[in-house]
Amino acid sequence: MASQILRRVVRSCSGGILSSPANHHHSSLLPALTRAFSSTTPITATLFPGDGIGPEIAESVKQVFQAADVPIEWEEHYVGTEIDPRTQSFLTWESLESVRRNRVGLKGPMATPIGKGHRSLNLTLRKELNLYANVRPCYSLPGYKTRYDNVNLVTIRENTEGEYSGLEHQVVRGVVESLKIITRAASLRVAEYAFHYAKANGRERVSAIHKANIMQKTDGLFLKCCREVAEKYPEITYEEVIIDNCCMMLVKNPALFDVLVMPNLYGDIISDLCAGLVGGLGLTPSCNIGEGGIALAEAVHGSAPDIAGKACNMANPTALLLSSVMMLRHLNITDKAERIQNAIINTIAEGKYRTADLGGSSSTTEFTNAICDNL
Repeated sequence: MASQILRRVVRSCSGGILSSPANHHHSSLLPALTRAFSSTTPITATLFPGDGIGPEIAESVKQVFQAADVPIEWEEHYVGTEIDPRTQSFLTWESLESVRRNRVGLKGPMATPIGKGHRSLNLTLRKELNLYANVRPCYSLPGYKTRYDNVNLVTIRENTEGEYSGLEHQVVRGVVESLKIITRAASLRVAEYAFHYAKANGRERVSAIHKANIMQKTDGLFLKCCREVAEKYPEITYEEVIIDNCCMMLVKNPALFDVLVMPNLYGDIISDLCAGLVGGLGLTPSCNIGEGGIALAEAVHGSAPDIAGKACNMANPTALLLSSVMMLRHLNITDKAERIQNAIINTIAEGKYRTADLGGSSSTTEFTNAICDNL
Protein backbone atom coordinates (compact mmCIF):
# COMPACT_ATOMS: atom_id res chain seq x y z
CA MET A 1 0.00 0.00 0.00
CA ALA A 2 2.79 2.43 0.91
CA SER A 3 4.47 1.96 -2.45
CA GLN A 4 1.17 2.55 -4.26
CA ILE A 5 0.59 5.79 -2.38
CA LEU A 6 4.17 6.84 -3.04
CA ARG A 7 3.84 6.29 -6.77
CA ARG A 8 0.69 8.40 -6.87
CA VAL A 9 2.40 11.10 -4.80
CA VAL A 10 5.33 11.20 -7.21
CA ARG A 11 2.98 11.57 -10.17
CA SER A 12 0.99 14.29 -8.45
CA CYS A 13 4.10 16.39 -7.77
CA SER A 14 5.62 16.27 -11.23
CA GLY A 15 3.73 17.40 -14.30
CA GLY A 16 2.16 20.64 -13.12
CA ILE A 17 5.47 22.12 -12.08
CA LEU A 18 7.39 20.69 -14.98
CA SER A 19 5.15 22.10 -17.68
CA SER A 20 2.68 24.91 -17.99
CA PRO A 21 0.24 26.34 -20.50
CA ALA A 22 1.97 27.23 -23.74
CA ASN A 23 0.59 30.75 -23.75
CA HIS A 24 2.41 31.41 -20.50
CA HIS A 25 5.77 30.46 -22.04
CA HIS A 26 6.91 28.28 -19.14
CA SER A 27 7.69 25.29 -21.32
CA SER A 28 10.33 27.33 -23.14
CA LEU A 29 12.55 26.87 -20.09
CA LEU A 30 12.55 23.09 -20.26
CA PRO A 31 14.63 22.24 -23.38
CA ALA A 32 17.64 24.32 -22.34
CA LEU A 33 17.63 22.89 -18.85
CA THR A 34 17.29 19.34 -20.12
CA ARG A 35 20.30 19.82 -22.39
CA ALA A 36 22.30 21.29 -19.53
CA PHE A 37 21.53 18.32 -17.32
CA SER A 38 22.19 15.75 -20.02
CA SER A 39 25.64 17.25 -20.63
CA THR A 40 26.36 17.08 -16.83
CA THR A 41 26.84 20.84 -16.71
CA PRO A 42 25.72 22.05 -13.28
CA ILE A 43 22.60 24.21 -13.14
CA THR A 44 22.82 27.38 -11.09
CA ALA A 45 19.90 27.96 -8.73
CA THR A 46 19.30 30.81 -6.31
CA LEU A 47 19.11 29.85 -2.63
CA PHE A 48 17.56 32.03 0.06
CA PRO A 49 18.47 30.27 3.35
CA GLY A 50 16.15 32.70 5.13
CA ASP A 51 15.84 33.54 8.83
CA GLY A 52 15.62 31.57 12.06
CA ILE A 53 15.91 27.87 11.32
CA GLY A 54 16.21 28.63 7.60
CA PRO A 55 20.01 28.33 7.37
CA GLU A 56 19.91 25.03 9.30
CA ILE A 57 17.35 23.35 7.07
CA ALA A 58 19.01 24.83 3.96
CA GLU A 59 22.19 23.04 5.03
CA SER A 60 20.17 19.80 5.12
CA VAL A 61 19.10 20.35 1.53
CA LYS A 62 22.67 21.00 0.44
CA GLN A 63 23.86 17.86 2.26
CA VAL A 64 21.17 15.66 0.69
CA PHE A 65 21.81 17.12 -2.77
CA GLN A 66 25.52 16.41 -2.40
CA ALA A 67 24.85 12.83 -1.29
CA ALA A 68 22.53 12.32 -4.27
CA ASP A 69 25.01 13.92 -6.73
CA VAL A 70 22.46 16.51 -7.84
CA PRO A 71 24.02 18.80 -10.49
CA ILE A 72 23.03 22.05 -8.77
CA GLU A 73 25.29 24.96 -7.90
CA TRP A 74 23.77 27.29 -5.33
CA GLU A 75 23.96 31.06 -5.59
CA GLU A 76 23.15 32.12 -2.03
CA HIS A 77 21.48 35.37 -1.07
CA TYR A 78 20.61 36.53 2.42
CA VAL A 79 18.10 39.02 3.76
CA GLY A 80 19.75 42.42 4.18
CA THR A 81 20.04 44.41 7.40
CA GLU A 82 18.69 47.63 5.89
CA ILE A 83 15.77 48.41 3.62
CA ASP A 84 16.75 48.50 -0.06
CA PRO A 85 14.92 51.51 -1.56
CA ARG A 86 14.71 49.69 -4.90
CA THR A 87 12.60 46.90 -3.38
CA GLN A 88 11.23 48.74 -0.31
CA SER A 89 12.13 45.72 1.81
CA PHE A 90 15.12 43.93 3.31
CA LEU A 91 15.47 41.90 0.12
CA THR A 92 18.09 43.42 -2.14
CA TRP A 93 17.62 44.12 -5.82
CA GLU A 94 20.63 41.89 -6.54
CA SER A 95 18.92 38.90 -4.94
CA LEU A 96 15.83 39.41 -7.10
CA GLU A 97 18.03 39.72 -10.18
CA SER A 98 19.63 36.39 -9.24
CA VAL A 99 16.25 34.63 -9.47
CA ARG A 100 15.41 36.41 -12.74
CA ARG A 101 18.74 35.31 -14.19
CA ASN A 102 18.71 31.70 -12.93
CA ARG A 103 14.93 31.33 -13.36
CA VAL A 104 14.81 28.80 -10.55
CA GLY A 105 15.36 28.98 -6.81
CA LEU A 106 14.67 27.64 -3.33
CA LYS A 107 13.62 29.75 -0.35
CA GLY A 108 13.71 29.03 3.35
CA PRO A 109 11.40 30.78 5.84
CA MET A 110 11.67 34.57 6.02
CA ALA A 111 10.29 36.52 8.96
CA THR A 112 8.78 39.95 8.43
CA PRO A 113 8.28 41.97 11.64
CA ILE A 114 4.59 42.77 12.09
CA GLY A 115 3.46 46.37 11.82
CA LYS A 116 6.91 47.85 11.22
CA GLY A 117 5.94 49.80 8.13
CA HIS A 118 8.06 48.06 5.50
CA ARG A 119 7.15 45.64 2.77
CA SER A 120 6.70 41.93 3.51
CA LEU A 121 9.62 39.86 2.25
CA ASN A 122 7.36 37.20 0.78
CA LEU A 123 5.10 39.81 -0.80
CA THR A 124 8.16 41.48 -2.33
CA LEU A 125 9.22 38.22 -3.97
CA ARG A 126 5.75 37.51 -5.34
CA LYS A 127 5.22 41.01 -6.68
CA GLU A 128 8.67 41.70 -8.11
CA LEU A 129 9.07 38.26 -9.70
CA ASN A 130 5.39 38.03 -10.74
CA LEU A 131 5.00 34.65 -9.03
CA TYR A 132 1.34 34.34 -9.90
CA ALA A 133 0.53 30.77 -8.78
CA ASN A 134 1.39 29.09 -5.51
CA VAL A 135 1.14 25.31 -5.88
CA ARG A 136 0.94 23.12 -2.77
CA PRO A 137 0.48 19.37 -3.11
CA CYS A 138 -1.02 18.02 0.11
CA TYR A 139 -0.68 14.27 0.54
CA SER A 140 -0.52 11.70 3.32
CA LEU A 141 2.97 10.34 3.98
CA PRO A 142 3.06 6.53 4.19
CA GLY A 143 3.94 5.44 7.71
CA TYR A 144 3.07 8.76 9.36
CA LYS A 145 -0.37 8.48 10.91
CA THR A 146 -2.68 11.50 11.09
CA ARG A 147 -6.45 11.84 11.53
CA TYR A 148 -6.93 11.27 7.80
CA ASP A 149 -5.70 8.55 5.45
CA ASN A 150 -4.89 8.78 1.74
CA VAL A 151 -5.23 12.56 1.44
CA ASN A 152 -4.08 13.61 -2.02
CA LEU A 153 -5.12 17.07 -3.18
CA VAL A 154 -3.51 20.22 -4.55
CA THR A 155 -4.23 23.85 -3.72
CA ILE A 156 -3.43 26.45 -6.37
CA ARG A 157 -3.52 29.99 -5.02
CA GLU A 158 -3.53 33.23 -7.00
CA ASN A 159 -0.48 34.93 -5.60
CA THR A 160 -0.36 38.56 -6.75
CA GLU A 161 -3.55 40.45 -5.87
CA GLY A 162 -6.79 40.09 -3.86
CA GLU A 163 -6.68 41.30 -0.25
CA TYR A 164 -2.89 41.07 -0.37
CA SER A 165 -2.52 43.87 -2.90
CA GLY A 166 -1.18 46.03 -0.08
CA LEU A 167 -3.54 48.94 -0.76
CA GLU A 168 -4.63 50.25 2.63
CA HIS A 169 -5.26 53.75 3.94
CA GLN A 170 -6.98 55.63 6.75
CA VAL A 171 -10.18 57.34 5.64
CA VAL A 172 -10.63 59.32 8.87
CA ARG A 173 -9.38 58.69 12.38
CA GLY A 174 -10.67 55.32 13.53
CA VAL A 175 -11.67 54.22 10.02
CA VAL A 176 -9.28 52.34 7.72
CA GLU A 177 -9.91 50.88 4.30
CA SER A 178 -8.27 47.94 2.54
CA LEU A 179 -8.82 47.36 -1.17
CA LYS A 180 -9.35 43.89 -2.63
CA ILE A 181 -8.17 43.81 -6.24
CA ILE A 182 -9.37 41.11 -8.63
CA THR A 183 -8.48 41.39 -12.31
CA ARG A 184 -9.54 39.39 -15.32
CA ALA A 185 -5.92 38.89 -16.45
CA ALA A 186 -4.71 37.42 -13.15
CA SER A 187 -7.84 35.30 -12.68
CA LEU A 188 -7.61 33.80 -16.16
CA ARG A 189 -3.91 33.13 -15.70
CA VAL A 190 -4.26 31.16 -12.46
CA ALA A 191 -7.37 29.32 -13.68
CA GLU A 192 -5.56 28.28 -16.86
CA TYR A 193 -2.67 27.01 -14.78
CA ALA A 194 -4.97 25.04 -12.48
CA PHE A 195 -6.73 23.26 -15.34
CA HIS A 196 -3.47 22.61 -17.13
CA TYR A 197 -2.02 21.17 -13.92
CA ALA A 198 -5.05 18.92 -13.52
CA LYS A 199 -4.83 17.64 -17.08
CA ALA A 200 -1.05 17.12 -16.95
CA ASN A 201 -1.32 15.10 -13.75
CA GLY A 202 -4.39 13.01 -14.53
CA ARG A 203 -6.53 14.88 -12.02
CA GLU A 204 -10.27 14.68 -12.59
CA ARG A 205 -11.78 17.67 -10.76
CA VAL A 206 -11.07 21.37 -10.33
CA SER A 207 -12.92 23.25 -7.57
CA ALA A 208 -13.06 27.05 -7.64
CA ILE A 209 -13.27 28.38 -4.07
CA HIS A 210 -15.05 31.72 -3.60
CA LYS A 211 -17.39 33.98 -1.62
CA ALA A 212 -19.25 35.40 -4.61
CA ASN A 213 -22.54 35.25 -2.77
CA ILE A 214 -21.27 38.23 -0.73
CA MET A 215 -18.47 39.73 -2.84
CA GLN A 216 -20.39 39.60 -6.08
CA LYS A 217 -18.15 41.89 -8.14
CA THR A 218 -14.70 40.65 -7.14
CA ASP A 219 -15.25 36.95 -6.57
CA GLY A 220 -17.90 37.05 -9.27
CA LEU A 221 -15.24 38.07 -11.78
CA PHE A 222 -12.92 35.31 -10.54
CA LEU A 223 -15.66 32.71 -11.06
CA LYS A 224 -16.50 34.06 -14.49
CA CYS A 225 -12.88 33.58 -15.54
CA CYS A 226 -12.77 30.05 -14.09
CA ARG A 227 -15.93 29.12 -16.00
CA GLU A 228 -14.44 30.49 -19.19
CA VAL A 229 -11.33 28.35 -18.81
CA ALA A 230 -13.33 25.29 -17.72
CA GLU A 231 -15.14 25.26 -21.07
CA LYS A 232 -11.82 24.46 -22.76
CA TYR A 233 -11.33 21.38 -20.55
CA PRO A 234 -14.55 19.35 -20.90
CA GLU A 235 -12.77 16.20 -19.70
CA ILE A 236 -12.25 17.76 -16.26
CA THR A 237 -15.15 18.13 -13.82
CA TYR A 238 -15.58 21.73 -12.68
CA GLU A 239 -17.38 22.88 -9.55
CA GLU A 240 -17.72 26.01 -7.43
CA VAL A 241 -17.63 25.85 -3.63
CA ILE A 242 -18.18 28.69 -1.16
CA ILE A 243 -15.13 29.00 1.07
CA ASP A 244 -16.83 28.44 4.43
CA ASN A 245 -18.54 25.31 3.11
CA CYS A 246 -15.23 24.22 1.60
CA CYS A 247 -13.55 24.37 5.03
CA MET A 248 -16.27 22.21 6.54
CA MET A 249 -16.10 19.69 3.68
CA LEU A 250 -12.30 19.45 3.90
CA VAL A 251 -12.43 18.65 7.60
CA LYS A 252 -15.24 16.12 7.16
CA ASN A 253 -13.84 14.36 4.12
CA PRO A 254 -10.78 15.71 2.23
CA ALA A 255 -11.25 13.01 -0.43
CA LEU A 256 -14.08 15.13 -1.86
CA PHE A 257 -11.48 17.43 -3.43
CA ASP A 258 -8.78 17.04 -6.06
CA VAL A 259 -7.42 20.38 -7.35
CA LEU A 260 -8.61 23.59 -5.69
CA VAL A 261 -8.04 27.03 -7.25
CA MET A 262 -8.81 30.25 -5.41
CA PRO A 263 -7.95 33.93 -4.89
CA ASN A 264 -5.07 34.98 -2.69
CA LEU A 265 -6.45 35.23 0.86
CA TYR A 266 -8.59 32.10 0.55
CA GLY A 267 -5.55 30.23 -0.75
CA ASP A 268 -3.48 31.30 2.22
CA ILE A 269 -6.12 29.95 4.62
CA ILE A 270 -7.15 26.79 2.76
CA SER A 271 -3.61 25.65 2.00
CA ASP A 272 -2.69 25.82 5.68
CA LEU A 273 -5.88 23.96 6.58
CA CYS A 274 -4.93 21.23 4.11
CA ALA A 275 -1.43 21.04 5.57
CA GLY A 276 -3.03 20.34 8.94
CA LEU A 277 -4.80 17.32 7.46
CA VAL A 278 -1.49 15.56 6.78
CA GLY A 279 0.64 16.61 9.73
CA GLY A 280 1.35 20.32 9.43
CA LEU A 281 3.38 22.86 7.51
CA GLY A 282 6.60 21.06 8.39
CA LEU A 283 5.65 18.29 5.95
CA THR A 284 4.14 20.37 3.14
CA PRO A 285 6.06 21.34 -0.01
CA SER A 286 5.32 24.41 -2.08
CA CYS A 287 6.40 26.01 -5.34
CA ASN A 288 5.63 29.42 -6.84
CA ILE A 289 5.26 29.66 -10.61
CA GLY A 290 5.96 32.90 -12.42
CA GLU A 291 5.83 34.32 -15.91
CA GLY A 292 8.68 33.32 -18.22
CA GLY A 293 9.29 29.98 -16.54
CA ILE A 294 10.49 31.23 -13.15
CA ALA A 295 9.95 28.73 -10.34
CA LEU A 296 10.70 29.50 -6.70
CA ALA A 297 10.15 26.56 -4.38
CA GLU A 298 9.75 27.36 -0.70
CA ALA A 299 9.04 26.06 2.76
CA VAL A 300 5.90 27.88 3.86
CA HIS A 301 6.28 27.33 7.60
CA GLY A 302 7.61 30.01 9.93
CA SER A 303 11.20 30.77 10.84
CA ALA A 304 10.78 29.32 14.39
CA PRO A 305 13.26 31.69 16.08
CA ASP A 306 12.61 29.96 19.43
CA ILE A 307 14.47 26.82 18.30
CA ALA A 308 16.90 28.39 15.82
CA GLY A 309 20.59 27.97 16.54
CA LYS A 310 20.10 25.61 19.49
CA ALA A 311 22.83 23.06 20.16
CA CYS A 312 20.31 20.24 19.88
CA ASN A 313 19.40 21.45 16.34
CA MET A 314 15.82 20.22 16.37
CA ALA A 315 14.37 21.81 13.20
CA ASN A 316 12.53 19.57 10.74
CA PRO A 317 13.88 20.06 7.18
CA THR A 318 11.18 17.93 5.49
CA ALA A 319 9.14 20.78 4.00
CA LEU A 320 12.17 22.46 2.43
CA LEU A 321 13.51 19.11 1.20
CA LEU A 322 10.19 18.20 -0.45
CA SER A 323 10.04 21.69 -1.94
CA SER A 324 13.51 21.16 -3.38
CA VAL A 325 12.16 17.95 -4.94
CA MET A 326 9.48 20.04 -6.68
CA MET A 327 12.25 22.32 -7.93
CA LEU A 328 14.15 19.35 -9.36
CA ARG A 329 11.05 18.10 -11.15
CA HIS A 330 10.60 21.55 -12.66
CA LEU A 331 14.17 21.24 -13.95
CA ASN A 332 13.37 17.80 -15.37
CA ILE A 333 15.92 16.15 -13.04
CA THR A 334 13.31 13.54 -12.26
CA ASP A 335 15.53 10.60 -11.32
CA LYS A 336 17.29 12.58 -8.57
CA ALA A 337 13.97 14.02 -7.43
CA GLU A 338 12.44 10.57 -7.09
CA ARG A 339 15.46 9.19 -5.19
CA ILE A 340 15.39 12.05 -2.69
CA GLN A 341 11.62 11.91 -2.22
CA ASN A 342 11.72 8.14 -1.67
CA ALA A 343 14.51 8.58 0.89
CA ILE A 344 12.55 11.24 2.81
CA ILE A 345 9.35 9.20 2.88
CA ASN A 346 11.14 5.98 3.80
CA THR A 347 13.02 7.70 6.63
CA ILE A 348 9.80 9.04 8.12
CA ALA A 349 7.95 5.75 7.59
CA GLU A 350 10.67 3.73 9.34
CA GLY A 351 10.14 5.88 12.42
CA LYS A 352 13.64 5.45 13.85
CA TYR A 353 14.76 8.97 13.04
CA ARG A 354 12.14 11.68 13.44
CA THR A 355 12.40 15.23 14.70
CA ALA A 356 10.41 16.36 17.75
CA ASP A 357 7.49 17.77 15.74
CA LEU A 358 7.02 14.31 14.21
CA GLY A 359 6.95 12.62 17.61
CA GLY A 360 10.61 11.64 17.68
CA SER A 361 13.76 12.86 19.39
CA SER A 362 16.25 13.05 16.53
CA SER A 363 18.23 16.16 15.74
CA THR A 364 18.19 17.85 12.35
CA THR A 365 21.62 16.34 11.70
CA GLU A 366 20.56 12.80 12.61
CA PHE A 367 17.40 13.04 10.50
CA THR A 368 19.35 14.41 7.53
CA ASN A 369 22.01 11.71 7.84
CA ALA A 370 19.28 9.04 7.88
CA ILE A 371 17.84 10.43 4.63
CA CYS A 372 21.31 10.34 3.06
CA ASP A 373 21.70 6.72 4.20
CA ASN A 374 18.34 5.88 2.59
CA LEU A 375 19.48 7.28 -0.75
